[in-house]
Amino acid sequence: MITTADLTKVYRVRGRDVVALDGVDLHVREGEVYGVVGTSGAGKSTLIRCVNMLERPTSGTVTVDGQELTRLAGRGPRAGRELRAARRRIGMVFQHFNLLASRTVRENVELPLEIIGLDRTDRRRKAAELLDLVGLTDKAAAYPAQLSGGQKQRVGIARALAGDPKVLLSDEATSALDPETTRSILALLRDLGRELGLTVLLITHEMDVIKSVCDSAALMRHGKVVESGRLSDLLATPGSELARELFPLGDLPTGGSPAATVLEITFQGDTAAQPFISQLARTYHVDLNILGAAVETIGGRQVGRMRVELPGSFEDNVVPVGYLREQGLQVDVAERPATGPRTEEAA
Repeated sequence: MITTADLTKVYRVRGRDVVALDGVDLHVREGEVYGVVGTSGAGKSTLIRCVNMLERPTSGTVTVDGQELTRLAGRGPRAGRELRAARRRIGMVFQHFNLLASRTVRENVELPLEIIGLDRTDRRRKAAELLDLVGLTDKAAAYPAQLSGGQKQRVGIARALAGDPKVLLSDEATSALDPETTRSILALLRDLGRELGLTVLLITHEMDVIKSVCDSAALMRHGKVVESGRLSDLLATPGSELARELFPLGDLPTGGSPAATVLEITFQGDTAAQPFISQLARTYHVDLNILGAAVETIGGRQVGRMRVELPGSFEDNVVPVGYLREQGLQVDVAERPATGPRTEEAA
């Protein structure tokens, strides 16, 4: 549904080039919720603005619903009309709501319909349907100043859906909201995606947002996508940075017994319901030490990671490790950080 190929965006700032996007390849499947996560300055906002051509890429291509938008940009009046028509099929939810203070809630939702020339009766009917969809029927006559932050964002979502888009873009839509309101907005986005058959691309700097609503994710750093894929696949990928960030176990403490093996176990789906730790301890008479665990429910399935310590070297634990892997678990051996030599002062 959304594909970018070798997408590059370079800004000229004070006489020098600043690379915001550096060869970004992204593929968002139809009907999925795809999250792009990264710290400030990673290029997330530039990416999402290039997807709907609010920013014109320096090079590369953007294709949405089979139509290459970059081919239409700056190619004359006819191409310009085609680009505007294509952009109407892309809804956008902004971080700071961007509501018109002088218009009521209903009038804010009607604005894009007014721009495309829909008559007043149809505008009001459509706005009423959308406000009902986002749970704000009773706020139709209110003004933005009378709304909470979460209610304002719901108005923004309703407005983004006014043109019956196939794609919904969310630019840090929950970053200005409190945790409880954030959860309700994320649940709304997830439910709307399923109910309306939307493809949702959202950007965020919060891993909790990815866990709460996304099917797939990409990690951006310095204008590049450094890792991407379905969450279920990432969790099963040894050494996945996204998996570690989604289910953090903390730093592995220094010290501990040098004659011990530390395992990091990833589980999901049916394996999450199995008492594999107690079965391992009983079957092989192993004394395990649980060093950390993180368990979440994603897409209705329990997934998580656990760090355990087994006595003895890895060679001593080949059979228990094999047993865990036979249960369908992803098992990786973790290396303890070096403690370094003790100094005289430390001694």
